[in-house]
Amino acid sequence: MKKAAARNGSGKVTELDAVDLRIVAELQEDGRMTNVELARRVGISAPPCLRRVRRLEELGVIHGYHADPDAGALGWPITFFALIGLDSQKEAVLSAFEEELARWPEVRECHMIRGGGDFLVRLIARDAAHENSLTRRLTEGPHVIRVQTLQTIRTSLDRTGVPIFPVSEGGGA
Repeated sequence: MKKAAARNGSGKVTELDAVDLRIVAELQEDGRMTNVELARRVGISAPPCLRRVRRLEELGVIHGYHADPDAGALGWPITFFALIGLDSQKEAVLSAFEEELARWPEVRECHMIRGGGDFLVRLIARDAAHENSLTRRLTEGPHVIRVQTLQTIRTSLDRTGVPIFPVSEGGGA
């Protein structure tokens, strides 16, 4: 059986076979299905399926199982992005910035980037005043020298998970 190499979040390479990939693909589509149903869909019996799922969790390939709520329906209708520049690239400054934003419940994603800024952050807000308040807080942060915000008008695509390709496809475009 062919195997695929997967690099988990810690950089460790893990061998994943076609059954592992099908398990991940099925759970991305429906993380609430029973182990018996998952086993049926991937073509193995329930006990080895459960062992494989636990192994994938332990390896960090599967990080968790989450609901995907509609932010607008829960009172968070504004999504915006902030492109942030810092005055230093020292690890202590970068880490402190990341740790600070991790404490903000409105911050949904934070990415260190290259080209055009240091961080790209996705935030949600209750209204325009809240968005302005968050932007002001970002601007006033230590070591922050530039903040450019971009408000989302319409989200035409918002995928969760990652593409899962069969091992035989070679995993790419």
